Amino acid sequence: MTSVANANPNFDRLRIVLVETSHPGNIGAAARAMKNMGLSRLVLVKPEPKAWPSRDAVSMAASALDVLDGVLVTQSLSEAIADCHLVIGASARLRHMPVQLLDPPEAAARIESVRAEQEVALVFGREISGLSNEELHLCHYHVHIPVNPDYSSLNLAAAVMVLCYEVRKAALAANPAPAISAPEWDQAPATAEELDRYLAHLEKVLIQLDFLDPANPRQLLRRLRRLYQRIQPDRMEINILRGILTATETALGKREKDNS
Repeated sequence: MTSVANANPNFDRLRIVLVETSHPGNIGAAARAMKNMGLSRLVLVKPEPKAWPSRDAVSMAASALDVLDGVLVTQSLSEAIADCHLVIGASARLRHMPVQLLDPPEAAARIESVRAEQEVALVFGREISGLSNEELHLCHYHVHIPVNPDYSSLNLAAAVMVLCYEVRKAALAANPAPAISAPEWDQAPATAEELDRYLAHLEKVLIQLDFLDPANPRQLLRRLRRLYQRIQPDRMEINILRGILTATETALGKREKDNS
């Protein structure tokens, strides 16, 4: 059985919120990451003047300009999430706070459980300092990406991609595509007898080519049998291979005649 491609999930109630972004390239790259994963709602909280609006952001967005065209700019995180029912804040650092910590798959599962009926925000902090304690207090959950502790600095756009990917993966897993029957093969598989005849023919030609020493065959023929059993050729393929062997024998005979 094979599967058709999953229908594209609807993420209309999910927004990505970037707080005080300072680099325009991160805004463009985040938009591109969102577009890759099927998200479209981007909110910028008080971005640095050099970061937005910016030609660099547009350049980095590539084919995700529609995401940038729909950008909403607010002056505070409270304004950006005012109508949200679920807010999950991403932070590069673990902090001693009474906020339940989730890993990316757990965060995605929470979002998937409510995204059809509730407004959801995934919030990302500043490139250097992340989200403040006050901002994390506005979040229902805190999500941490478990990066290499020896190099924990994760690019903002990369973090957006990681979490958007997890969100998409969770949505696709919750709504698997219906299975459809694989098309019938155009030829029946070769029988064991047909494979045996081919291998006997192959052995004969390999001896003629001085590739196989019949007095010391080692494991060659067994390995070749294992190879063809793994491939499971059909009857037409076996006939083609037999034809190649016959042509090889004819060429060998002609060469011997020319050399005599």
